[in-house]
This record gives sequence, C-alpha cells and structure tokens, in this order.
Amino acid sequence: MASIVAQLPALIGVLIGTVGTIVATSVADRARWKRNQGVRWDDRRLDAYVEFARVIKEIHAVAVRMLADERPHSRGHRIDREEGLAQLADADVRRTLAWESLLLLGDAATVSAARDWRDAVWGVEMVARGLRQGDDHADLLQRANEARDLFYRAARGGLGVRGGSVAQARALEARLDEIRASRTSERSAQAAG
Repeated sequence: MASIVAQLPALIGVLIGTVGTIVATSVADRARWKRNQGVRWDDRRLDAYVEFARVIKEIHAVAVRMLADERPHSRGHRIDREEGLAQLADADVRRTLAWESLLLLGDAATVSAARDWRDAVWGVEMVARGLRQGDDHADLLQRANEARDLFYRAARGGLGVRGGSVAQARALEARLDEIRASRTSERSAQAAG
C-alpha cells in the first residue's frame, strides 16, 4: 500500500499529461480543420467571383460590340446584331448560374456590388438589344466601369487580397470623354442643320 501511495504523484502526473495532450491535440485539430474549411470556402468563393466577373464582362463586351456603329470612337469590332443576340442569350444562362453561386458563397458587400455591376451592364445590354434608348452610351459605359471597380474592391476585400487598387474606370474615362465630345458635336451639327 505504501508503494502505491508513493507512486500516486507519478500516476497523477501521467494522467494530467495524457489529458493535457488529448486536449491540446483536439484544440489544434479543431483549429486546423477550421482553417482548412476557411481556405476551402475561400477557394470556392474566388471561383464564384471569377465566373461571375467573366460572364458579366462577356455580356458587356458583346453589347459594346453590338453598339460599335453608334459609338464613333469605338475601338471594338462590330458584331452582327443576330450573332450578338445569340451570344447574349447564351451568356444570360451562364450569368444566371454564376449569380446563384455568388449569392450562395459571397459576402454581403460583394453581393451588393455584384448586383450594381450586373444592373449597370444590363443597362448597356438593353440598349444593344434595342429595348431601351441610350442617348449617352458613354454614361452607361462609365457606370458599368465604376460598378466593376466597386465589385473588384469588395471581392478583394472579402477574400483578404492585398496589393492596392485595381480600378480601371478612371483610365477608361478618357475614351468615354471622346465619345461624349463626338455626341455633342453630332447634336450641334443636327441642331444647326
């Protein structure tokens, strides 16, 4: 009995060490699992953001190409209306699917910015389809460019991407100013004539 009492502190130490090891391992495993889940969802969120951006940019590009004849300083290649409408219809299905992924995985700020970009591009698309009059394409295009910048800022912020601004709207504004000036001179010529 005396030998058991003498060994009791050592047995208690082993027991405490074992429990401590189990607890520490569980905590570390749980933290690793949470970190891995976070990375996994960030990867999926990134994929959703990229797919959404890709399809919205495709729709924007097709719509702008359909409007090339109406934009005197356009650097884009004109696309036939029927071909453009077919491409827009195809992209619209992908936009819907990408939107659902973005809604499922995106944070509130990014979803809001994505909605604004989608709506701005819809404005350009409606003019290209002939469903809406677009007296000033430059303003519609500028709105879409600014909305894209806000989407990228929100997406990068939500994903923790560093590296400064990727804004393009200001750089593209000079081209749009040329379109505005051309439209103003055309209106002046029509009013005088």
